[in-house]
Amino acid sequence: MSKATPNRISSITEIHRLMGLPKPHHPLISIVDLEGFKNDHDIDAVIFDLYVISMKRGCDNLFYGQQKYDFDEGLMGFMAPGQILRGEENGVPPNLEGWMLFIHPDFLWNTSLASKIRKYDYFGYATNEALFLSDKEETVINDIIRNIRNEYHSNIDKFSQDIIISNLETLLNYAERFYQRQFITRKITNSKILDRLEEVLTGYLNDEALLFKGVPTVQYLADTLNISSKYLSSLLKQLTGQTTQQMIHKKLIEKAKEKLSTTELSVSEIAYSLGFEHSQSFSKLFKSKTKLSPLEFRASFN
Repeated sequence: MSKATPNRISSITEIHRLMGLPKPHHPLISIVDLEGFKNDHDIDAVIFDLYVISMKRGCDNLFYGQQKYDFDEGLMGFMAPGQILRGEENGVPPNLEGWMLFIHPDFLWNTSLASKIRKYDYFGYATNEALFLSDKEETVINDIIRNIRNEYHSNIDKFSQDIIISNLETLLNYAERFYQRQFITRKITNSKILDRLEEVLTGYLNDEALLFKGVPTVQYLADTLNISSKYLSSLLKQLTGQTTQQMIHKKLIEKAKEKLSTTELSVSEIAYSLGFEHSQSFSKLFKSKTKLSPLEFRASFN
């Protein structure tokens, strides 16, 4: 794969020009069909300052971020502004099908999605966390895209933006629903992630070097598990009702209770041994979770 500096795309017109397409019908939004598209325009790597939603089939030759698409079935991907899309040196595969929806952030200005779009965590998921759709789900999504496409190709008037935004919000809500289904239906894979998370956290908290490593972070756990931090938190929330940060706090409190009840270490010593830079932070967290201060817990246990 080429390591050339990525092109930065900041407008809908630029992506049309780069892909050798006619001028867009709308300056802030566009739908591009991928079937039959050829990479004859030296497209290697692109950073979009746009939101990108895609439906792809036959995308085993494309990279999203640092990882490669490794599936040939229909799937959805979501990119927030600032993310990178790469293609291999031999270009876009000839069997690629589907569409890409490009949305400039300005199109969302002063609409219901302007701030709401940030709540859809899947815009931060990695490639191997793409959304696999059933045939029925794919039909639902494509029907919505058909509505957006029809409006996009109509004459722009004062209703156009509202109609497209309404359909776009419906699409994002369906994607949220389908992701929740995916968390449930992929139980074996997800259970392995939870087991591995428990193992990593336990090992981290039992490490004598914890004093120098600090309290475990969400990003550290996600990196160790080779998944995105947002996907990990979404998965845990669906399966356990807890976020990753809450899971970390739970394990820290369990370890603290063990040390308070089985050692004579001072509260400060326990705090530092658990990676807290300040014992006050440890005491505040402990009380917020147990309703007792560390010393009160030790006294009640004894």
